Amino acid sequence: MTMTPTGSIWTIACAGAVMALCGCTDGPTKEKTVAQAQFGSTTYTLLEKDQLKFKDMNRNGVLDPYEDWRLTPEVRADDLIARMTVQEKAGLMLHGTAPANDDPAGIGAGASYDLVALEQLVLSKNINTFITRMSGAAGNLAVEYNKVQKLAERSRLGIPISISTDPRHHFQYTAGASASTTGFSQWPETLGLAAIGSSELVRRFGDIARREYLAVGITQALSPQADLATEPRWSRINGTFGEDADLSKRMVQGYIEGFQDGGSGVHDGSVVAVVKHWVGYGATREGFDGHNYYGRYMTFPGNNFAYHLKPFEGAFAAKAASIMPTYALPDGDITVEGIKLESVAAGFNKAMLTDLLRGKYGFDGVILSDWGITSDCDTNCRNGTPAGTPPSFFGFGTPWGMEDSTRQARYVRGVQAGMDQFGGESDPVYLIQAVQQGLLTEARLNDSARRILLQKFRQGLFEHPFVDEAKAASIVGNADFVKEGLDAQRRSMVLLENKNKILPLAATVKKIYLYGIDAAVARQYGYTVVATPQEADVALLRVNTPYETLHPNYIFGSFQHEGSLAFADGNADYEAIKNAAKFAPATIVTVYLDRPAILANVQDKASAILGNFGVSDVALFDVISGKASPQGKLPFELPSSMAEVAAQLSDVPHDTAHPLYKFGFGLSY
Repeated sequence: MTMTPTGSIWTIACAGAVMALCGCTDGPTKEKTVAQAQFGSTTYTLLEKDQLKFKDMNRNGVLDPYEDWRLTPEVRADDLIARMTVQEKAGLMLHGTAPANDDPAGIGAGASYDLVALEQLVLSKNINTFITRMSGAAGNLAVEYNKVQKLAERSRLGIPISISTDPRHHFQYTAGASASTTGFSQWPETLGLAAIGSSELVRRFGDIARREYLAVGITQALSPQADLATEPRWSRINGTFGEDADLSKRMVQGYIEGFQDGGSGVHDGSVVAVVKHWVGYGATREGFDGHNYYGRYMTFPGNNFAYHLKPFEGAFAAKAASIMPTYALPDGDITVEGIKLESVAAGFNKAMLTDLLRGKYGFDGVILSDWGITSDCDTNCRNGTPAGTPPSFFGFGTPWGMEDSTRQARYVRGVQAGMDQFGGESDPVYLIQAVQQGLLTEARLNDSARRILLQKFRQGLFEHPFVDEAKAASIVGNADFVKEGLDAQRRSMVLLENKNKILPLAATVKKIYLYGIDAAVARQYGYTVVATPQEADVALLRVNTPYETLHPNYIFGSFQHEGSLAFADGNADYEAIKNAAKFAPATIVTVYLDRPAILANVQDKASAILGNFGVSDVALFDVISGKASPQGKLPFELPSSMAEVAAQLSDVPHDTAHPLYKFGFGLSY
C-alpha cells in the first residue's frame, strides 16, 4: 500500500472552488495554511496539487471535486452523485449484511468475512453499507474490517464502506436486537443507565462505546431505542430507557452526544447514531412484538401517541444522524399535529416519515428501514409453522400493511414515503427497475444518495477509512473502560427491599448458598459456599423476570419473552426462591428486569430484593458486601398483578392501579 504524508502543513493560494474554504474576498490574493489530510494506508495513486496530496479514487489522473478534501461535504457529495449511475445510487440505498465464513445461519456472525461474496455485493451490486454480527478479538475485527475497505478501493468510484452494529456493550444477546459483547467493555442495559438517571453518565458511555467501535471500524450504531416501554409485557423493553418520556428524552440526547462526539451533528470522529423506532413501537398490542405478524399493531387506547414522540425530541436536539422507523402499523385512526397516519407500517407511511418526521420536526438525516420490510411474509411467517416443524427465517418478512404487494411495490412505497436506505437488503434490481419503469425518478434517488454520502464525507471515511490494527486491542475493552462499565453496573442496581437492613451483609456472614451465581466469585470475597440453604447464613439467588413462550411456531416468537410477568409454581426460579426462603436464615434475591416483574409473592419470601438490568457477579458482590451501594431508581413501575397489567393502557405510562413499586422507587444504604 502507498503511504501518504501525515501531519504536514502546506500553504495554498485561494483559487476556484477553495475560495470559500480560504475565506477570500475581492482584492489581493490571501493565503491560508491548510493541514494535509491524513490518509494512512491506501491502495490509490496520489495526486499532487498546490503542494498537497489527494487520492485518485476513480483513477482518471484528475483531481475531481469529490476527491478534494478541502471542499465541503455538500460540494463533494453533489459532484459524486453527478458521476454515479442509477445502479450505483440504488446500491447506495441498500444496507446489507456483511457475509461471513463459517456462518450457517447466514447472519454474518462468523470469525472472518467471506470476501468472495463481499466482492459480488460491493463491486457488482454497488452496496457499501453493511451490518456486522462478527465478534471476537478486537485485533481480528480490525484486520477483517480493513480487508473490506481494501475491497471498496477497487470499486469504480472508490466509495468507502460503512459498517454498522446492533448494541454490543450490554448483557443480553438477542437475535435481531443486540450483538455479542465479546471483548468490549460491559455496561448495564440502557434500562440500567436510565435507572442511574445521569445524562452525563450515558454521554460518557456513548463516548467510550464510540471509541471502541471506531477502533475496529464500526462507524454506525443501530441504537439507541427511543421507544417508550408503556406496555409492560413487551419483549423489547430491555433496550429502552423505560416508560417515562422526560427521562427517556434526556437519556436519548446524552447517548447520541456520546456516540456522535457532541451535539453538533456528524463529523470526523463520530459514530452515526441510528435512533429507533419512529414512532410508537412500545405501545404494542398485548406486548406482542412487531417482528411478528401477530404483533404487527401498535395501539393507542389512551390517545397518547404524542407522548411517544417526546424522546425523539432529545434525538433532534442532539442532531441525530439517522432514524429507523418502526415495524408496527397503527391500529385504528390516529391523528397527531393535524396529520392523519396511514394504515401501513411506518416504513411505508408518508404521513409519519415525510409529513411528521421531515416536515414537523425538520429531520434532514438518513431514514433507514428496519430489516425485512420489503421481503415477503409467507404462510409460515403469517400463521406459524405446522406442529413439529421448527420455525426459521426462511420465508420471513415484515412488510406490515403491504403483505400482499410485490417486492417492487414495497420499495416504491417506502421511497415515496421518505425512506433513504433499506435494512438487510442486497438486491438493487427493484429500485433500478422502478426508475426504468417510471415508478420512481432518478432525482428522488439523488436525494437519498446525497444524505447517505454526506454522512460518509462528514465522518472522514473518504480520507481515512482504514483502522490501526495494532491499536485496536489497546482501546477495546481496556482496563479503564472496563472499570467505568463495572461502576455503572453497581450504581444501576435498584434496592427494592432491605428488611432489618440485612444489606450490606455483616462481617459475621460467612456461609452462603448460591443460585445462578459463580461460586468462584463468592470465594474471592471471603465467603464459604455451601451446598444447601440449610447450611447457609444467607442464600443469594439470581433470577429472571418470568415469561412465557406463547408463539413457539414463529421464529421471533420462539425466543422472545412474552406473556405473564408473575412468578408461579413450577417456575424454576420461583421454586428456588421458595426453597431458600424455607430453609435459609435470610434470602437475598436479585432479579433481572428485562421486563417489569411482578414480585408480589417474592416480596414476602425475600429479606432483600435487588433489581438489576445486567450486572456481573463481581458487581453484585461489591454491592451486597458494602464495597459499593445501589443507586438506581426504577425506570418503570413494577405491577402488583397480571390483572392490573391487562387493565392498563398500552400507550400510557405509570398506569397500573396499584403498583407494587412505583416508577422512580429505589432504596439506598
